[in-house]
Amino acid sequence: MTNPDYFDKIKNSPKDTQVGGDHYKLPIQPITYVLENNLGFIEGNIIKYISRYNRKHKEKSKMLEDLRKCEHYIQLLIEKIDKS
Repeated sequence: MTNPDYFDKIKNSPKDTQVGGDHYKLPIQPITYVLENNLGFIEGNIIKYISRYNRKHKEKSKMLEDLRKCEHYIQLLIEKIDKS
């Protein structure tokens, strides 16, 4: 016999679940925004890090780390556009 919970998992989108933490509990999920706007990998990471820096971490050093990651991806995007 099939476990009834199996069908609940099929009906729900993976976007409805977060693995680890709750730092993406936002009105619009970063992944939804990225997919709906057809953004690429670099832009997606910018959205991800700017959306979570003050939600995932409470320590200043960790917040700054996520902001630096965001800055890094912005620099990569600038370089990509500049060289095209």
